[in-house]
Amino acid sequence: MKLLLSVLMCALLANVQACEAATAPTAASLASNYKTTAGNVATGLAISLPVLAAGIIISKDDRAGAGEWLTATILSVGTVYALNNVISEERPDLRSDHSFPAITTALAASSSTYLWGRYGWRYGLPAFAVSSLVSVSLTQAKKAHWYDTLTSSFIATGYGAVITRRFKSRYNIETHVSALPGGGLVSFSYQW
Repeated sequence: MKLLLSVLMCALLANVQACEAATAPTAASLASNYKTTAGNVATGLAISLPVLAAGIIISKDDRAGAGEWLTATILSVGTVYALNNVISEERPDLRSDHSFPAITTALAASSSTYLWGRYGWRYGLPAFAVSSLVSVSLTQAKKAHWYDTLTSSFIATGYGAVITRRFKSRYNIETHVSALPGGGLVSFSYQW
């Protein structure tokens, strides 16, 4: 009886170990999941930046800025799309030959460049950080080389710098509130 019990116990343990080995994720599947997640993060952030820029434009009732943003984005993404279809550069994951330059980065960088140029560093710096995260995520996901994303960023920055003008409020009155030690400061300014 003890022999039968020990044989059954060994068989059960062997099956458990075999099942664990069969169902455990391998290093290749974990790397694949990571790459898929990084690619999804890049795409999601690249789509969220233009949505954020549109929301800021609407909140500021900036019709001229909307035209500048659309023009810069269309030119940036259009130029990168054209170059992507003309230049044959293989992706790091070897899935296609449309790596150079990265269209996803161009979409994100055009909005971040617009926000910085139009509304200043307070809007542009966080958008630039998100745009950089898009570039890093694309390279981590093996969807693009680092120079693909850098080229797209340069193209979008160039168009944004040429097209985008600084935002002026409707009445040219600006207000600033600052916290100071022991109090605060409220300032008003009018630009002729």
